Amino acid sequence: MVKKEMIAMLLAGGQGSRLGVLTQKVAKPAVSFGGKYRIIDFPLSNCINSGIDTVGVLTQYQPLRLNSHIGIGIPWDLDRNVGGVTILPPYEKSKGSDWYTGTANAIFQNLEYMESYNPDYVLILSGDHIYKMDYEVMLEYHKANNADITIAAMPVPIEDASRFGVVITNETNRILEFEEKPQQPRSNLASMGIYIFSWPVLREALVHLSEEPGCDFGKHVIPYCHGRGDRVFAYEYNGYWKDVGTLGSYWEANMELIDIIPEFNLYEEYWKIYTKSDIIPPQFIARDAVIGRSIIGEGTEVYGEIHNSVIGAGVVIGAGAVVRDSIIMRGCQIGAGAQITKAIIAEDSRIGEGTVVGVGDYAESRYSPKVYQFDLVTIGEHSVIPDHVRIGKNVAISGVTTAEDYPDGALGSGEYIIKAGGVR
Repeated sequence: MVKKEMIAMLLAGGQGSRLGVLTQKVAKPAVSFGGKYRIIDFPLSNCINSGIDTVGVLTQYQPLRLNSHIGIGIPWDLDRNVGGVTILPPYEKSKGSDWYTGTANAIFQNLEYMESYNPDYVLILSGDHIYKMDYEVMLEYHKANNADITIAAMPVPIEDASRFGVVITNETNRILEFEEKPQQPRSNLASMGIYIFSWPVLREALVHLSEEPGCDFGKHVIPYCHGRGDRVFAYEYNGYWKDVGTLGSYWEANMELIDIIPEFNLYEEYWKIYTKSDIIPPQFIARDAVIGRSIIGEGTEVYGEIHNSVIGAGVVIGAGAVVRDSIIMRGCQIGAGAQITKAIIAEDSRIGEGTVVGVGDYAESRYSPKVYQFDLVTIGEHSVIPDHVRIGKNVAISGVTTAEDYPDGALGSGEYIIKAGGVR
């Protein structure tokens, strides 16, 4: 048996349904971010920057791209003979097969993996948040308090607190009460879904609650441990942290990267974000191209204009095309003369020549108002938009579309086109 002081368990099986067509064929942690990265790169980079060299990645929904991206962990220096990164999908057992039914249930189903390292501490992470954190500092805090559980928490506006697990602490930051998504929050200190458990405490709680349907850390494990008198502390974090769980927050987080003084800085030498890098040629910027305050990925060819946008690798922006306030993911082609405003266009999509995206007045989505409510045009991967059509605001499109799909050459605000193999 190999002894590890602390191992990390990274929950990366989420469907990310509030990202709509962006997660039609890919798990939320594998969605592109910042022109170069995928969302899971951030917690993985935090692990290796914090000296954690043993990470179990729990996958479930649409894991193919995530598995391919992580591989054996080379970009994060996690290709280790002992430890390193291990993909942990649900698997069939002698008593039958089980999907992961909750965050804690997923961890419980991998008890054997954790036991093989006999850790002193286990770090539980989510694979779909954008932030930088030194988990080693959090571990020292956990030890200093002789804690059984330490929960990373951060202040949020009180009006947003009902979306989170909320903690109420005393003057030493020991948690007195924990409320999961309360309707009337009594505190604005919100759990970030980052936990350090002393291993014996975690193991006993998971075994005790193993029959609990949909066993979850916020709803079941934390209240159970707190109720039996375990020492549970809040580790207050005041840096940048973003849950990119909605189209609006995902778009905002990308746009914040190109602020004059970005709140979240990708260019710091001392805390690098690592990712899988493909062999891609350099960018090409044509003589007549215009670029203002944007991130441009490797291998991208720009013949038109880009303003205030995040452009992935291998994108082609045609002559006369204008892209504003948008996220264009890798491999997309924007036709000559196209006009793109406030859109998220997923990987390997093609926008026809002269097509105008994001025009007119806002209208509520007729497809899924809870998902599409941010004045954004959202286009799923491998989609095709024909030449010379006009697309309104707050629109969802997925699949290969033709001119016949656009009556009078237009798709009004709030409308949608979801082709075969479509999505929620």
